[in-house]
Amino acid sequence: MSADLPVRPPQHYVHGLGAGSFVIVPGRVAAWLTSRANLTDLRVAHRGADPEVDNVLLAIATSGAIWLDSATGSAPGKREEQAPPSQWMTTSDVADRLNMTVRGVRVAIETGRLRAERQHGRWFVTREEFEHFKTVRRQRAA
Repeated sequence: MSADLPVRPPQHYVHGLGAGSFVIVPGRVAAWLTSRANLTDLRVAHRGADPEVDNVLLAIATSGAIWLDSATGSAPGKREEQAPPSQWMTTSDVADRLNMTVRGVRVAIETGRLRAERQHGRWFVTREEFEHFKTVRRQRAA
């Protein structure tokens, strides 16, 4: 699984030399860019301006969606009788899955390492943010 791999240096993602060079974007990073850099809005706003840009932004969105489906368990093709997992996780859920304390999860939220929303006095984390945090945490531990 790619989440278990160590962080690669920037030159690992760049292929080719000169004007024909290109960048490989892992699915997890594509999902992160799509959600945090509003790539969907950018793609829609500038659609048709440059066909190659259109195709690359669509490829990033597709790759991110595939990663997100596999990471959060929301892959298409599930039987209808199975209830989909909740989009939200509590700090206790996160702590249990990562063998952390609830306080450790709250510190990660307070320091900005884990994005969460506060509702009715409680913190909630999306499954996508949980997967990003889990991956970064593994990479730092390696």
